[in-house]
Amino acid sequence: MVAITEPDTAPDTIEATVNYHPGQQGLPSTEASGGRAQDCRRVLLRNGRLNPAGFALDSNGFRFVRHDSEVVNFFDGDEVRRVFYSEMEALVKAESGASRVVVFGHKVRSTDAALREVHKLYGVVRGVHNDFTESSGPKCLRAHLPQEAEELLRRRFAIVQAWRPMNHPVETLPLAMCDARSLSTKDLIVSKRRVGLSYSITYNPDHCWYWFPRMRCDEVLLFKVYDSLDDGRARWTPHAAFDDPTSPPGAQPRQSIQVSTFAFF
Repeated sequence: MVAITEPDTAPDTIEATVNYHPGQQGLPSTEASGGRAQDCRRVLLRNGRLNPAGFALDSNGFRFVRHDSEVVNFFDGDEVRRVFYSEMEALVKAESGASRVVVFGHKVRSTDAALREVHKLYGVVRGVHNDFTESSGPKCLRAHLPQEAEELLRRRFAIVQAWRPMNHPVETLPLAMCDARSLSTKDLIVSKRRVGLSYSITYNPDHCWYWFPRMRCDEVLLFKVYDSLDDGRARWTPHAAFDDPTSPPGAQPRQSIQVSTFAFF
């Protein structure tokens, strides 16, 4: 579980379009973004592989790490819960400094419509968003750990996502990460999701974007989408899938898994 330092042949920067929220409160879910208006902006994305050890959860909001999994079949929910959950709890604990980490769910996504139908998968999310808000973070904790929630809410906790490719490297629609230090609270728009509330993000020219080209199945992006402590550290990490202009001809559809964790300090 060490930061990846190997070189990559991808360019240092690329320009690509990311889909921001147009700026009105209460518009539909980021996960149902096909039905809402979008503010499509061309942005500069920096190749995060050039300095992978330089990212930290409490400053940038994300970490890029190497991790080998014992999971054989990520389409097998039982195997994911039995094997991958404990792997991700250990990884998030090691990278965040938390004293305890609890996984509370996962989502498998693909851009292949036929595969989504067979395995009941999710599609990718193109709208720039952060999965939790000031109010929905604690609400999520109460929903998943009701007997412990009031005690746990007395001290700091965070929600950290672990995202990794499945079965083959990411060649299409990779994940773009916005450096939390470049985010303003003025950019946050409370939006309805299928379950609960999230923050959609409005365009800000100060946003600093990164991507990690051709992520492999032994690489994981950790990113923080809630922190109960408001002391200047990263609390929200905007992210979105985007059309990669460097995708090769005949690129394979993206397959990825995202695990959600509570990190307690």
